[in-house]
Amino acid sequence: MSFRAPRVLISDALSPAAVEIFRNRGVDVDFQPELGKDKEKLAEIIGAYDGLAIRSATKVTAKILEKANHLKVIGRAGIGVDNVDIPVATSKGIIVMNTPFGNSITTAEHAVAMMFAMARQIPAADASTQAGKWEKNRFMGVEITNKTLGIIGCGNIGSIVAERGLGLKMRVIAYDPFLSPERAVALGVEKVELEDLLKRADFITLHTPLTDKTRNILSAEAIAKTRKGVHIINCARGGLVDEAALRTALDSGHVAGAAFDVFSVEPARENPLFGHPNVVCTPHLGAATTEAQENVALQVAEQMSDYLLSGAIQNAVNFPSITAEEAPRLRPFVELAEKLGSFLGQLTLKSIKGIRIEYEGAVAGMNTRALTSAAVSGVLRHQLQEINMVSAPVVARERGIIVEEVKRDKPTRNYESYIHITVNAEDMPRDCGGTVFQDGKPRFSEIRSIAIDAGFSPHMLYVRNADKPGFIGRFGSVLGEAGVNIATLALGREREGGEAICFAAVDGAVSDELLDKIRAIPQVRHIDAVYF
Repeated sequence: MSFRAPRVLISDALSPAAVEIFRNRGVDVDFQPELGKDKEKLAEIIGAYDGLAIRSATKVTAKILEKANHLKVIGRAGIGVDNVDIPVATSKGIIVMNTPFGNSITTAEHAVAMMFAMARQIPAADASTQAGKWEKNRFMGVEITNKTLGIIGCGNIGSIVAERGLGLKMRVIAYDPFLSPERAVALGVEKVELEDLLKRADFITLHTPLTDKTRNILSAEAIAKTRKGVHIINCARGGLVDEAALRTALDSGHVAGAAFDVFSVEPARENPLFGHPNVVCTPHLGAATTEAQENVALQVAEQMSDYLLSGAIQNAVNFPSITAEEAPRLRPFVELAEKLGSFLGQLTLKSIKGIRIEYEGAVAGMNTRALTSAAVSGVLRHQLQEINMVSAPVVARERGIIVEEVKRDKPTRNYESYIHITVNAEDMPRDCGGTVFQDGKPRFSEIRSIAIDAGFSPHMLYVRNADKPGFIGRFGSVLGEAGVNIATLALGREREGGEAICFAAVDGAVSDELLDKIRAIPQVRHIDAVYF
Protein backbone atom coordinates (compact mmCIF):
# COMPACT_ATOMS: atom_id res chain seq x y z
CA MET A 1 0.00 0.00 0.00
CA SER A 2 1.49 3.33 -1.06
CA PHE A 3 1.84 6.16 1.47
CA ARG A 4 -0.39 9.19 0.94
CA ALA A 5 0.83 12.42 2.45
CA PRO A 6 -1.79 14.00 4.72
CA ARG A 7 -3.53 17.02 3.19
CA VAL A 8 -4.06 20.26 5.11
CA LEU A 9 -6.19 23.20 4.05
CA ILE A 10 -5.30 26.68 5.35
CA SER A 11 -8.46 28.77 4.98
CA ASP A 12 -7.29 31.96 6.76
CA ALA A 13 -4.29 34.24 6.48
CA LEU A 14 -1.34 32.43 8.06
CA SER A 15 2.37 33.20 8.06
CA PRO A 16 4.26 31.90 4.98
CA ALA A 17 6.68 30.31 7.45
CA ALA A 18 3.84 28.09 8.70
CA VAL A 19 3.13 26.93 5.15
CA GLU A 20 6.80 26.00 4.81
CA ILE A 21 6.70 24.01 8.05
CA PHE A 22 3.89 21.85 6.66
CA ARG A 23 5.75 21.29 3.39
CA ASN A 24 9.07 20.56 5.06
CA ARG A 25 7.42 18.01 7.35
CA GLY A 26 5.95 16.15 4.36
CA VAL A 27 2.37 17.48 4.57
CA ASP A 28 0.53 18.38 1.38
CA VAL A 29 -0.70 21.91 2.11
CA ASP A 30 -3.31 23.96 0.23
CA PHE A 31 -3.09 27.66 1.10
CA GLN A 32 -6.39 29.49 0.37
CA PRO A 33 -6.44 32.43 2.84
CA GLU A 34 -9.73 33.90 1.57
CA LEU A 35 -11.69 30.65 1.66
CA GLY A 36 -12.84 31.14 5.25
CA LYS A 37 -15.20 33.87 4.08
CA ASP A 38 -17.00 31.48 1.71
CA LYS A 39 -18.87 28.90 3.83
CA GLU A 40 -20.46 27.18 0.84
CA LYS A 41 -17.16 26.68 -0.97
CA LEU A 42 -15.46 25.49 2.22
CA ALA A 43 -18.21 22.92 2.83
CA GLU A 44 -17.91 21.79 -0.78
CA ILE A 45 -14.19 20.96 -0.64
CA ILE A 46 -13.50 20.16 3.05
CA GLY A 47 -14.09 16.45 2.49
CA ALA A 48 -10.78 16.12 0.66
CA TYR A 49 -8.61 17.19 3.62
CA ASP A 50 -7.15 15.56 6.73
CA GLY A 51 -6.45 18.85 8.51
CA LEU A 52 -7.85 22.38 8.59
CA ALA A 53 -5.73 25.31 9.83
CA ILE A 54 -7.69 28.46 10.70
CA ARG A 55 -7.65 31.75 12.52
CA SER A 56 -10.81 33.61 13.56
CA ALA A 57 -12.37 34.33 10.15
CA THR A 58 -13.30 30.72 9.32
CA LYS A 59 -16.45 29.47 11.07
CA VAL A 60 -16.29 25.69 11.36
CA THR A 61 -19.99 24.99 11.70
CA ALA A 62 -21.91 21.72 12.02
CA LYS A 63 -22.81 22.03 8.33
CA ILE A 64 -19.14 22.17 7.34
CA LEU A 65 -18.19 19.35 9.70
CA GLU A 66 -20.97 17.22 8.23
CA LYS A 67 -19.03 17.25 4.94
CA ALA A 68 -15.64 16.70 6.59
CA ASN A 69 -15.54 12.95 6.11
CA HIS A 70 -11.75 12.65 6.25
CA LEU A 71 -10.92 15.49 8.63
CA LYS A 72 -8.78 14.41 11.59
CA VAL A 73 -7.63 17.69 13.12
CA ILE A 74 -8.56 21.37 13.22
CA GLY A 75 -5.79 23.74 14.27
CA ARG A 76 -6.67 27.23 15.51
CA ALA A 77 -3.78 29.69 15.38
CA GLY A 78 -4.77 31.56 18.54
CA ILE A 79 -6.55 30.83 21.79
CA GLY A 80 -10.26 31.31 21.07
CA VAL A 81 -12.09 28.31 19.58
CA ASP A 82 -15.61 29.75 19.72
CA ASN A 83 -15.66 29.68 15.90
CA VAL A 84 -15.50 25.87 15.96
CA ASP A 85 -18.45 23.63 16.83
CA ILE A 86 -16.43 21.54 19.28
CA PRO A 87 -19.20 19.10 20.33
CA VAL A 88 -19.84 18.16 16.71
CA ALA A 89 -16.12 17.89 15.97
CA THR A 90 -15.67 15.67 19.01
CA SER A 91 -18.57 13.44 18.02
CA LYS A 92 -16.85 12.91 14.65
CA GLY A 93 -13.53 12.11 16.29
CA ILE A 94 -11.86 15.33 15.10
CA ILE A 95 -9.14 16.72 17.34
CA VAL A 96 -9.44 20.49 17.88
CA MET A 97 -6.16 22.22 18.80
CA ASN A 98 -5.38 25.79 19.73
CA THR A 99 -2.26 27.76 20.69
CA PRO A 100 -3.20 29.00 24.16
CA PHE A 101 -0.17 31.10 25.11
CA GLY A 102 1.17 32.48 21.84
CA ASN A 103 -0.47 35.91 21.99
CA SER A 104 -0.92 36.56 25.73
CA ILE A 105 1.65 39.36 25.99
CA THR A 106 0.40 41.01 22.80
CA THR A 107 -3.21 41.04 24.00
CA ALA A 108 -2.23 42.35 27.42
CA GLU A 109 -0.16 45.13 25.87
CA HIS A 110 -3.09 46.11 23.65
CA ALA A 111 -5.34 46.47 26.70
CA VAL A 112 -2.79 48.77 28.34
CA ALA A 113 -2.41 50.75 25.09
CA MET A 114 -6.19 51.15 24.87
CA MET A 115 -6.27 52.39 28.46
CA PHE A 116 -3.73 55.11 27.64
CA ALA A 117 -5.45 56.03 24.37
CA MET A 118 -8.76 56.46 26.20
CA ALA A 119 -7.34 58.28 29.22
CA ARG A 120 -5.56 60.87 27.05
CA GLN A 121 -8.08 60.93 24.15
CA ILE A 122 -5.24 60.22 21.73
CA PRO A 123 -7.29 59.10 18.67
CA ALA A 124 -9.56 62.16 18.76
CA ALA A 125 -6.64 64.51 19.42
CA ASP A 126 -4.70 62.97 16.52
CA ALA A 127 -7.63 63.39 14.12
CA SER A 128 -8.13 67.01 15.24
CA THR A 129 -4.48 67.92 14.90
CA GLN A 130 -4.08 66.30 11.48
CA ALA A 131 -7.18 68.19 10.35
CA GLY A 132 -5.27 71.44 10.92
CA LYS A 133 -6.87 72.35 14.23
CA TRP A 134 -4.93 73.17 17.37
CA GLU A 135 -7.44 72.34 20.10
CA LYS A 136 -5.02 72.20 23.00
CA ASN A 137 -7.65 73.03 25.60
CA ARG A 138 -10.25 70.60 24.26
CA PHE A 139 -8.52 67.34 25.14
CA MET A 140 -8.23 67.18 28.91
CA GLY A 141 -7.12 63.71 29.98
CA VAL A 142 -6.68 61.87 33.25
CA GLU A 143 -3.54 60.43 34.83
CA ILE A 144 -3.01 56.70 35.24
CA THR A 145 -0.67 56.95 38.22
CA ASN A 146 -2.27 56.22 41.62
CA LYS A 147 -5.56 55.23 40.03
CA THR A 148 -7.23 51.90 40.87
CA LEU A 149 -7.18 49.32 38.10
CA GLY A 150 -9.89 46.67 38.44
CA ILE A 151 -9.21 43.43 36.55
CA ILE A 152 -12.07 41.03 35.89
CA GLY A 153 -10.39 37.70 35.17
CA CYS A 154 -6.82 37.38 36.45
CA GLY A 155 -5.59 34.37 34.49
CA ASN A 156 -2.75 34.31 31.98
CA ILE A 157 -3.51 37.61 30.21
CA GLY A 158 -5.09 39.32 33.22
CA SER A 159 -2.02 38.63 35.35
CA ILE A 160 0.23 40.24 32.71
CA VAL A 161 -2.02 43.32 32.72
CA ALA A 162 -1.79 43.35 36.51
CA GLU A 163 2.02 43.37 36.36
CA ARG A 164 1.96 46.22 33.83
CA GLY A 165 -0.52 48.15 35.97
CA LEU A 166 1.68 47.83 39.03
CA GLY A 167 4.62 49.02 36.95
CA LEU A 168 2.59 52.13 36.12
CA LYS A 169 2.15 52.79 39.86
CA MET A 170 -1.52 51.88 39.84
CA ARG A 171 -3.38 50.14 42.66
CA VAL A 172 -4.53 46.81 41.22
CA ILE A 173 -7.57 44.87 42.43
CA ALA A 174 -8.85 41.69 40.81
CA TYR A 175 -12.07 39.69 40.71
CA ASP A 176 -11.60 36.05 39.73
CA PRO A 177 -13.31 33.11 41.49
CA PHE A 178 -10.33 30.91 40.59
CA LEU A 179 -7.64 33.28 41.87
CA SER A 180 -6.30 31.93 45.16
CA PRO A 181 -5.30 34.35 47.94
CA GLU A 182 -1.71 33.06 47.68
CA ARG A 183 -1.54 33.74 43.94
CA ALA A 184 -3.00 37.23 44.49
CA VAL A 185 -0.25 37.98 47.00
CA ALA A 186 2.41 36.71 44.59
CA LEU A 187 1.05 38.98 41.86
CA GLY A 188 0.83 41.95 44.21
CA VAL A 189 -2.90 42.44 43.64
CA GLU A 190 -5.82 42.60 46.04
CA LYS A 191 -8.43 39.91 45.48
CA VAL A 192 -11.96 41.32 45.80
CA GLU A 193 -15.54 40.41 45.04
CA LEU A 194 -17.13 41.85 41.89
CA GLU A 195 -19.30 44.42 43.70
CA ASP A 196 -16.28 45.76 45.57
CA LEU A 197 -14.35 46.06 42.30
CA LEU A 198 -17.21 47.95 40.66
CA LYS A 199 -17.36 50.45 43.51
CA ARG A 200 -13.63 51.09 43.76
CA ALA A 201 -12.08 50.89 40.28
CA ASP A 202 -11.20 53.97 38.24
CA PHE A 203 -10.39 51.72 35.27
CA ILE A 204 -12.02 48.32 34.68
CA THR A 205 -10.47 45.89 32.21
CA LEU A 206 -11.94 42.50 31.29
CA HIS A 207 -9.86 39.38 30.71
CA THR A 208 -12.25 36.47 31.08
CA PRO A 209 -13.67 34.04 28.51
CA LEU A 210 -17.27 34.37 27.39
CA THR A 211 -19.38 31.76 29.17
CA ASP A 212 -22.96 31.57 30.35
CA LYS A 213 -21.77 32.90 33.71
CA THR A 214 -19.70 35.80 32.31
CA ARG A 215 -22.03 36.94 29.54
CA ASN A 216 -22.98 40.57 30.28
CA ILE A 217 -20.97 40.47 33.50
CA LEU A 218 -21.01 44.24 33.09
CA SER A 219 -24.78 44.52 32.75
CA ALA A 220 -26.82 47.70 33.14
CA GLU A 221 -27.18 46.86 36.83
CA ALA A 222 -23.45 46.26 37.26
CA ILE A 223 -22.50 49.43 35.38
CA ALA A 224 -24.82 51.41 37.65
CA LYS A 225 -22.77 50.20 40.64
CA THR A 226 -19.49 51.56 39.26
CA ARG A 227 -18.08 54.82 40.52
CA LYS A 228 -18.87 57.95 38.52
CA GLY A 229 -16.14 58.68 35.99
CA VAL A 230 -15.04 55.07 35.52
CA HIS A 231 -13.28 53.98 32.32
CA ILE A 232 -13.98 50.51 30.86
CA ILE A 233 -11.69 48.45 28.60
CA ASN A 234 -12.66 45.22 26.84
CA CYS A 235 -10.00 43.41 24.83
CA ALA A 236 -11.22 39.93 25.79
CA ARG A 237 -14.52 38.83 24.26
CA GLY A 238 -17.56 40.59 22.84
CA GLY A 239 -20.64 39.94 24.95
CA LEU A 240 -18.98 40.49 28.32
CA VAL A 241 -20.46 44.01 28.43
CA ASP A 242 -24.01 45.14 27.70
CA GLU A 243 -23.03 47.59 24.97
CA ALA A 244 -26.39 49.39 24.84
CA ALA A 245 -26.35 49.90 28.61
CA LEU A 246 -22.78 51.17 28.42
CA ARG A 247 -23.76 53.70 25.74
CA THR A 248 -26.51 54.99 28.01
CA ALA A 249 -24.02 55.34 30.87
CA LEU A 250 -21.59 57.17 28.56
CA ASP A 251 -24.32 59.54 27.39
CA SER A 252 -25.27 60.36 30.99
CA GLY A 253 -21.64 60.93 31.96
CA HIS A 254 -21.59 58.21 34.59
CA VAL A 255 -18.95 56.35 32.55
CA ALA A 256 -16.19 58.71 31.44
CA GLY A 257 -14.81 56.57 28.63
CA ALA A 258 -14.65 53.15 27.02
CA ALA A 259 -12.08 51.36 24.89
CA PHE A 260 -13.23 48.25 23.01
CA ASP A 261 -11.34 45.86 20.77
CA VAL A 262 -14.08 43.19 20.72
CA PHE A 263 -17.81 43.40 20.12
CA SER A 264 -20.90 41.26 20.58
CA VAL A 265 -21.28 41.01 16.79
CA GLU A 266 -18.21 40.83 14.58
CA PRO A 267 -17.29 42.11 12.10
CA ALA A 268 -18.77 45.16 13.83
CA ARG A 269 -20.21 47.28 11.02
CA GLU A 270 -22.39 49.11 13.51
CA ASN A 271 -22.56 49.16 17.29
CA PRO A 272 -24.19 51.26 20.04
CA LEU A 273 -20.75 52.48 21.11
CA PHE A 274 -19.77 53.82 17.69
CA GLY A 275 -19.77 57.59 17.29
CA HIS A 276 -19.48 58.50 20.96
CA PRO A 277 -16.68 61.05 21.47
CA ASN A 278 -15.33 59.25 24.57
CA VAL A 279 -15.07 55.82 22.99
CA VAL A 280 -11.98 54.27 21.36
CA CYS A 281 -12.55 51.26 19.11
CA THR A 282 -10.24 48.88 17.27
CA PRO A 283 -11.17 45.90 15.01
CA HIS A 284 -10.16 42.95 17.25
CA LEU A 285 -6.44 43.75 17.15
CA GLY A 286 -5.51 42.15 20.48
CA ALA A 287 -3.31 39.51 18.86
CA ALA A 288 -2.33 41.63 15.85
CA THR A 289 1.42 41.98 16.20
CA THR A 290 4.07 40.48 13.97
CA GLU A 291 5.48 38.47 16.85
CA ALA A 292 2.14 37.02 17.96
CA GLN A 293 0.99 36.17 14.44
CA GLU A 294 4.26 34.40 13.73
CA ASN A 295 4.30 32.54 17.05
CA VAL A 296 0.80 31.08 16.84
CA ALA A 297 1.11 30.25 13.13
CA LEU A 298 4.35 28.32 13.58
CA GLN A 299 3.01 26.59 16.68
CA VAL A 300 -0.19 25.38 15.02
CA ALA A 301 1.72 24.10 11.97
CA GLU A 302 4.08 22.07 14.16
CA GLN A 303 1.23 20.68 16.29
CA MET A 304 -0.90 19.63 13.32
CA SER A 305 2.07 18.05 11.55
CA ASP A 306 2.98 16.08 14.68
CA TYR A 307 -0.54 14.73 14.98
CA LEU A 308 -1.02 13.83 11.32
CA LEU A 309 2.39 12.18 10.98
CA SER A 310 2.89 10.51 14.37
CA GLY A 311 -0.36 10.72 16.31
CA ALA A 312 1.09 13.04 18.97
CA ILE A 313 -1.50 15.41 20.44
CA GLN A 314 -0.65 18.85 21.83
CA ASN A 315 -2.91 21.65 23.09
CA ALA A 316 -6.10 19.83 22.16
CA VAL A 317 -9.27 21.32 23.62
CA ASN A 318 -11.16 18.03 23.34
CA PHE A 319 -8.47 15.45 24.12
CA PRO A 320 -5.37 15.24 26.33
CA SER A 321 -1.77 14.95 25.24
CA ILE A 322 -1.01 11.26 24.94
CA THR A 323 0.99 9.11 22.57
CA ALA A 324 -0.63 7.00 19.90
CA GLU A 325 0.53 3.84 21.69
CA GLU A 326 -1.12 4.83 24.96
CA ALA A 327 -4.43 5.94 23.50
CA PRO A 328 -6.47 2.69 23.35
CA ARG A 329 -5.82 1.71 26.97
CA LEU A 330 -5.87 5.21 28.41
CA ARG A 331 -8.87 6.69 26.59
CA PRO A 332 -11.68 5.35 28.86
CA PHE A 333 -9.83 6.50 31.98
CA VAL A 334 -9.26 9.93 30.42
CA GLU A 335 -13.02 10.13 29.92
CA LEU A 336 -13.63 9.00 33.51
CA ALA A 337 -11.22 11.56 35.00
CA GLU A 338 -12.61 14.41 32.89
CA LYS A 339 -16.23 13.60 33.75
CA LEU A 340 -15.58 13.17 37.46
CA GLY A 341 -13.82 16.53 37.41
CA SER A 342 -16.60 18.08 35.35
CA PHE A 343 -19.17 16.93 37.89
CA LEU A 344 -17.28 18.56 40.75
CA GLY A 345 -16.57 21.69 38.69
CA GLN A 346 -20.26 22.18 38.00
CA LEU A 347 -20.99 22.08 41.73
CA THR A 348 -18.15 24.44 42.71
CA LEU A 349 -18.77 28.19 42.47
CA LYS A 350 -16.25 29.50 45.01
CA SER A 351 -12.49 29.90 44.60
CA ILE A 352 -10.67 26.58 44.31
CA LYS A 353 -7.63 26.04 46.53
CA GLY A 354 -6.65 22.55 45.52
CA ILE A 355 -7.50 19.47 43.47
CA ARG A 356 -6.47 16.03 44.73
CA ILE A 357 -6.60 13.03 42.39
CA GLU A 358 -6.08 9.55 43.81
CA TYR A 359 -5.26 6.60 41.53
CA GLU A 360 -5.62 3.06 42.83
CA GLY A 361 -4.76 -0.26 41.23
CA ALA A 362 -3.81 -0.72 37.58
CA VAL A 363 -4.61 2.87 36.62
CA ALA A 364 -1.86 4.09 38.98
CA GLY A 365 0.69 2.61 36.56
CA MET A 366 -0.69 4.44 33.52
CA ASN A 367 0.13 7.91 32.17
CA THR A 368 -1.48 9.71 35.11
CA ARG A 369 -0.20 13.06 33.85
CA ALA A 370 -2.72 12.90 31.03
CA LEU A 371 -5.40 11.69 33.44
CA THR A 372 -4.66 14.52 35.88
CA SER A 373 -4.77 17.05 33.05
CA ALA A 374 -8.16 15.66 32.05
CA ALA A 375 -9.43 15.84 35.63
CA VAL A 376 -8.21 19.43 36.17
CA SER A 377 -9.62 20.62 32.84
CA GLY A 378 -12.93 19.02 33.74
CA VAL A 379 -13.01 20.88 37.05
CA LEU A 380 -12.09 24.26 35.56
CA ARG A 381 -13.83 24.14 32.18
CA HIS A 382 -17.21 25.37 33.37
CA GLN A 383 -15.63 28.66 34.44
CA LEU A 384 -12.88 28.78 31.80
CA GLN A 385 -14.32 27.29 28.65
CA GLU A 386 -11.23 27.92 26.54
CA ILE A 387 -9.09 25.75 28.80
CA ASN A 388 -7.79 22.50 27.37
CA MET A 389 -6.34 19.34 28.84
CA VAL A 390 -2.79 20.40 28.08
CA SER A 391 -3.01 23.95 29.40
CA ALA A 392 -5.09 23.01 32.46
CA PRO A 393 -2.13 22.30 34.80
CA VAL A 394 -0.45 25.55 33.72
CA VAL A 395 -3.62 27.54 34.29
CA ALA A 396 -4.13 25.90 37.69
CA ARG A 397 -0.56 26.75 38.67
CA GLU A 398 -0.97 30.37 37.52
CA ARG A 399 -4.03 30.69 39.73
CA GLY A 400 -2.36 29.18 42.76
CA ILE A 401 -4.43 25.97 42.67
CA ILE A 402 -2.48 23.09 44.20
CA VAL A 403 -2.87 19.91 42.13
CA GLU A 404 -1.93 16.76 44.01
CA GLU A 405 -1.55 13.21 42.69
CA VAL A 406 -1.66 10.16 44.96
CA LYS A 407 -0.89 6.70 43.54
CA ARG A 408 -1.57 3.37 45.21
CA ASP A 409 -0.59 0.18 43.44
CA LYS A 410 -2.89 -1.84 45.69
CA PRO A 411 -6.52 -0.65 45.57
CA THR A 412 -8.26 0.12 48.85
CA ARG A 413 -11.63 -0.41 47.21
CA ASN A 414 -13.04 -3.48 45.42
CA TYR A 415 -12.07 -2.35 41.93
CA GLU A 416 -9.15 -3.25 39.69
CA SER A 417 -8.71 0.47 38.92
CA TYR A 418 -10.21 3.41 40.75
CA ILE A 419 -9.99 7.22 40.48
CA HIS A 420 -11.08 9.49 43.33
CA ILE A 421 -11.10 13.31 43.04
CA THR A 422 -11.44 15.91 45.80
CA VAL A 423 -11.90 19.61 45.02
CA ASN A 424 -11.00 21.83 47.96
CA ALA A 425 -12.89 25.12 47.53
CA GLU A 426 -13.30 28.14 49.80
CA ASP A 427 -16.75 27.07 50.93
CA MET A 428 -16.27 23.29 51.33
CA PRO A 429 -14.50 20.23 49.89
CA ARG A 430 -16.35 18.08 47.33
CA ASP A 431 -15.40 14.58 46.27
CA CYS A 432 -16.42 11.72 44.01
CA GLY A 433 -14.90 8.57 42.59
CA GLY A 434 -15.41 6.10 39.80
CA THR A 435 -14.07 3.28 37.71
CA VAL A 436 -14.20 1.78 34.22
CA PHE A 437 -15.97 -1.54 33.79
CA GLN A 438 -15.06 -4.23 31.27
CA ASP A 439 -17.38 -2.66 28.70
CA GLY A 440 -15.05 0.36 28.63
CA LYS A 441 -17.69 2.73 30.00
CA PRO A 442 -16.83 5.02 32.95
CA ARG A 443 -19.14 5.05 35.97
CA PHE A 444 -19.64 6.83 39.27
CA SER A 445 -18.90 4.58 42.24
CA GLU A 446 -18.92 7.11 45.07
CA ILE A 447 -20.15 10.66 45.80
CA ARG A 448 -19.58 12.37 49.16
CA SER A 449 -18.28 9.04 50.53
CA ILE A 450 -21.63 7.43 49.68
CA ALA A 451 -21.49 4.37 47.44
CA ILE A 452 -23.50 4.66 44.23
CA ASP A 453 -23.44 3.00 40.80
CA ALA A 454 -24.33 5.46 38.06
CA GLY A 455 -23.35 6.03 34.45
CA PHE A 456 -22.86 9.37 32.72
CA SER A 457 -25.57 10.89 30.52
CA PRO A 458 -25.87 14.23 28.67
CA HIS A 459 -28.50 15.55 31.12
CA MET A 460 -28.59 14.48 34.77
CA LEU A 461 -30.10 15.61 38.05
CA TYR A 462 -28.01 15.27 41.20
CA VAL A 463 -30.08 15.40 44.39
CA ARG A 464 -29.05 15.33 48.03
CA ASN A 465 -31.99 14.31 50.15
CA ALA A 466 -33.03 12.93 53.50
CA ASP A 467 -33.46 9.15 53.44
CA LYS A 468 -37.15 9.22 54.26
CA PRO A 469 -40.19 7.59 52.62
CA GLY A 470 -41.99 9.46 49.87
CA PHE A 471 -39.10 11.17 48.15
CA ILE A 472 -38.74 8.87 45.16
CA GLY A 473 -42.47 8.86 44.43
CA ARG A 474 -42.79 12.64 44.64
CA PHE A 475 -39.59 13.17 42.64
CA GLY A 476 -40.83 10.96 39.82
CA SER A 477 -44.26 12.58 39.90
CA VAL A 478 -42.88 16.12 39.60
CA LEU A 479 -40.76 15.13 36.59
CA GLY A 480 -43.63 13.14 35.05
CA GLU A 481 -46.07 16.01 35.41
CA ALA A 482 -43.57 18.23 33.57
CA GLY A 483 -43.22 15.67 30.76
CA VAL A 484 -39.60 14.85 31.64
CA ASN A 485 -38.69 11.18 31.24
CA ILE A 486 -36.27 9.47 33.63
CA ALA A 487 -33.84 7.27 31.68
CA THR A 488 -31.96 5.81 34.66
CA LEU A 489 -32.10 6.29 38.41
CA ALA A 490 -29.28 5.54 40.87
CA LEU A 491 -29.58 5.81 44.65
CA GLY A 492 -27.20 5.70 47.60
CA ARG A 493 -27.24 6.52 51.30
CA GLU A 494 -24.77 6.79 54.15
CA ARG A 495 -27.09 4.93 56.55
CA GLU A 496 -30.77 4.22 57.04
CA GLY A 497 -32.62 7.47 57.65
CA GLY A 498 -29.51 9.60 57.08
CA GLU A 499 -28.00 11.50 54.16
CA ALA A 500 -28.91 10.10 50.74
CA ILE A 501 -28.16 10.93 47.12
CA CYS A 502 -30.08 10.40 43.92
CA PHE A 503 -28.63 10.55 40.42
CA ALA A 504 -31.19 10.60 37.62
CA ALA A 505 -30.47 10.67 33.90
CA VAL A 506 -33.24 12.51 32.04
CA ASP A 507 -33.99 12.82 28.34
CA GLY A 508 -33.53 16.57 28.08
CA ALA A 509 -32.57 19.81 29.79
CA VAL A 510 -34.56 20.72 32.91
CA SER A 511 -35.88 24.26 33.36
CA ASP A 512 -35.16 26.43 36.40
CA GLU A 513 -38.88 26.38 37.22
CA LEU A 514 -38.87 22.59 37.38
CA LEU A 515 -35.75 22.60 39.56
CA ASP A 516 -37.59 24.92 41.96
CA LYS A 517 -40.48 22.45 42.15
CA ILE A 518 -38.07 19.65 43.01
CA ARG A 519 -36.45 21.82 45.67
CA ALA A 520 -39.87 22.23 47.24
CA ILE A 521 -40.10 18.48 47.94
CA PRO A 522 -39.72 18.23 51.75
CA GLN A 523 -36.93 15.64 51.71
CA VAL A 524 -34.76 17.55 49.19
CA ARG A 525 -31.78 19.37 50.64
CA HIS A 526 -30.05 20.35 47.40
CA ILE A 527 -30.36 19.78 43.65
CA ASP A 528 -28.12 20.51 40.69
CA ALA A 529 -28.69 19.97 36.98
CA VAL A 530 -25.43 18.64 35.55
CA TYR A 531 -24.46 17.68 32.03
CA PHE A 532 -21.74 15.60 30.41
